[in-house]
Amino acid sequence: MNVLNKGKVLILTGNYGDGHIQVAQALYDAIEIRYPTLEPVIFDFMEWVHPLTNQFSRFLYLQGVKKFPQLYGYIYQKTRRVNKLSNLMKTILSTGVGRMLKLIEEIQPTVVVSTFPLAAAVMSKLKSYGLTDIPTVTTITDHTDHSCWIYPFTDQYIVGSGVVRDSLKSLGVEESRIAVTGIPIRQQFSQTFQREEILKKYGLDPHLPTLLMMGGGCGMIGDGNSTIQEIDALPEPIQLIIVCGHNEKLRLELKEKLKGSKHRIYLTGYINYIHELMVISDLMITKPGGVTTFEAIAMELPMLLYKPIPGQEQDNAKFLVCLGVAVQAETSQDLMKHISNLLNNKELLQQMRENSKQFHPKESAFASVEVILNTKQDYNRLIDLMYTFG
Repeated sequence: MNVLNKGKVLILTGNYGDGHIQVAQALYDAIEIRYPTLEPVIFDFMEWVHPLTNQFSRFLYLQGVKKFPQLYGYIYQKTRRVNKLSNLMKTILSTGVGRMLKLIEEIQPTVVVSTFPLAAAVMSKLKSYGLTDIPTVTTITDHTDHSCWIYPFTDQYIVGSGVVRDSLKSLGVEESRIAVTGIPIRQQFSQTFQREEILKKYGLDPHLPTLLMMGGGCGMIGDGNSTIQEIDALPEPIQLIIVCGHNEKLRLELKEKLKGSKHRIYLTGYINYIHELMVISDLMITKPGGVTTFEAIAMELPMLLYKPIPGQEQDNAKFLVCLGVAVQAETSQDLMKHISNLLNNKELLQQMRENSKQFHPKESAFASVEVILNTKQDYNRLIDLMYTFG
């Protein structure tokens, strides 16, 4: 790549699940490492564009997904393809053009990257109105497609796999506008670790099978307490690492209920060292969020998926099971059966680790940054040609 002029890369994200923010941070870190002459800037799109209603709308979204998952899944499927309903929802949700334009004028970026679909929507609307001509890139943070990510004035899409690329093509996106890099993940997941040292660091037993359980940043792990109690009833002693995320209520309840457990318990809230816990684990039980599961693939950690939310998480689960890097449990009885089978089947766990290697995910953030900067350069060359021959 040619030497790049000093410029700002504006990365728009949204705090509606941790995945969008983690991808934004991964891109930020990769730019700082690979291109120190550039200045990445992260903005929470919803916080900036809708400062008065963001917290309330985020609460409604998370509660809706948690308490009415079937309704969420129904709307998701009805709007998967471009149709009257999906276009209506895009029109309603893609507000904030004035605030977005003000941000662009303040930051003056040379390229804008969206890791949150509503940000991509507003950027496309700005360009359709002729209010900006900045090149725009959208990074899709799940292993699936949906019309909420697709807009006519998006210059480039970054996707996690060829499956998503083919899905976008079926939605009408030209192949030249799609780059398969893997979902960008933070640099912590690209390092080499000494498993024994990390086990010692956290006071854990290297001889016990280790099960990592996490349910996303909000700590929604299946049925919460009941799921953990069923796992606690496993006859053979294991090492159980439980990450409750921001759900402090769940963490305190489990701390009390698991006091007399025969298993070795490591219980924590929201942490920034999940990569170390993945290194020392034999199996992870998780909700199939796009970013978390791609991080697990990078760490070659087999996954047991439980209670995916209807919509993108169900799509993610299907994709990961087809790859052979995960299995899915439909019920609590199914969950217990899979835990026992997997922890006692070293050959199957090893095969799942081997299947993870086909992705080469450790360079995904750097590959994504190359695409972003090439989009900027290609756009600039096009503008130069227009001036030359116009």
